[in-house]
Amino acid sequence: MTWVNPEWFWALTLLPFLALLQYWHYRKRRLAQVVYSDVSDLKKLPGNWRSIGNWLTYVTQLLSIVLIIVALARPQMRNTVIERFAEGIDIMLVIDISSSMLAEDLKPNRLIAVKNVAEEFVNRRQNDRIGLTVFAREAITLVPPTLDYRLVRQQLRTLDLGIVKDGTAIGVGVATAVNRLRNSEAESKVIVLLTDGENNAGEIDPITSAQLARTYNIRMYTIGASTEGTAPYPVEDPVFGRRYFNIRVDIDEPMLTEMAEMTGGRYFRARDTDGLRRVYSEIDELERTEIEEIIYIDRKELYYQFLFPGILFLTLSIFFDRFLFRMDLA
Repeated sequence: MTWVNPEWFWALTLLPFLALLQYWHYRKRRLAQVVYSDVSDLKKLPGNWRSIGNWLTYVTQLLSIVLIIVALARPQMRNTVIERFAEGIDIMLVIDISSSMLAEDLKPNRLIAVKNVAEEFVNRRQNDRIGLTVFAREAITLVPPTLDYRLVRQQLRTLDLGIVKDGTAIGVGVATAVNRLRNSEAESKVIVLLTDGENNAGEIDPITSAQLARTYNIRMYTIGASTEGTAPYPVEDPVFGRRYFNIRVDIDEPMLTEMAEMTGGRYFRARDTDGLRRVYSEIDELERTEIEEIIYIDRKELYYQFLFPGILFLTLSIFFDRFLFRMDLA
């Protein structure tokens, strides 16, 4: 419910003064016209029904004022209908799950950081189909493009290493995602590729896979996820427990840049978890569809539901005061 003239509610602040004025007027009308020496016995008499009913006059008057003020504020019931027209984007998240993703330059490690940030990315999308492909030496699609974001989040949360043999087949991972998007009729098709290393496996060259993406009008955003130089890598020692070794960071940035640019996308470098979050947020902003909305607003006036009862109570108060509960003093 909305109010067209809510300023009328300020008039309600006068009601306490009106109530006091009416009470004073009522007491004045009850002043005795004949003086008695002792009225103790008269106090035991039941009240006259006219004098008792006189209070009803003042109650109906105040109630009528309240209802009329509410009617003057013009209450309305507003029903809003929104028609949305949007052609979503088909997005494939392509994530490297080679063993080097256990390095802890991104906290708590690269894999967990990517899983958490990718889930945040999924949570921000609307009207877009999202799929998930992972790769190491081989590639596998865990979720084809879908609007079932719950399923995508579930697969991200349970994602772990060892699904496929170790290695880094970037070209195979991209080609697998392209195969999922090539027949899509979406307005825009996007691959978001994340890796922490160089291509060292697979029968498809990464540049060839990018050319394949361009053929099907698929835009690619590539992300290199690691710090510079070396990164701490955990190794489970059966004698001494977990130990850390520094492994060399090797990301083929020129290749990832070329892959992105030849498809109309961009390359990003994420050197820590916060940087990775900023990268996905920027991609989220870059890939937004414009949604056309047509808004229909239906307003239903409700003032009469207060005005008519207010007039009725006002009429009753006049009837009570002038006829039914009239107190003649003359």
